[in-house]
Amino acid sequence: MILFHPRTALVLAVLLAPGSLHAQGEAACARDVLVAGSMQRQAIDQLEGGGDDEASLCRVWRRHVETMRRIAGVYGRCLSGPERTERLSQVQASEKEFSGLLRSRCRGM
Repeated sequence: MILFHPRTALVLAVLLAPGSLHAQGEAACARDVLVAGSMQRQAIDQLEGGGDDEASLCRVWRRHVETMRRIAGVYGRCLSGPERTERLSQVQASEKEFSGLLRSRCRGM
C-alpha cells in the first residue's frame, strides 16, 4: 500500500478533481491553439518564400501538408462551434490542395 503525506494527498485530490482536469485541458488547448496559429502563419510565409527549383518547392509543400495536418488535429480537439468549423476547413482545404500538388508534381522527389 502506498502512503501519502496528508498535504500530498490533498494536492493530488485537487489535481485529479474533474474540474481541475478540465481547467488543465483548457489551458493546454489555449496554448496549443496559439502555437497552431503561429505555425499556420509560418507555413504561409514559407509557401510565399517558395523554392528555387521544383525539388525545393516539393520540400516546402511536404512540410506544409504535415503542418496543416498537425494544426487540424489541434483545431479539431480544442475548438468548437463556428470557429472550429471555419479554422478546420481552412487548414484541411490547404492540406488537400498541397497534397494534390505533391501527387501531381513531386513524384520521385
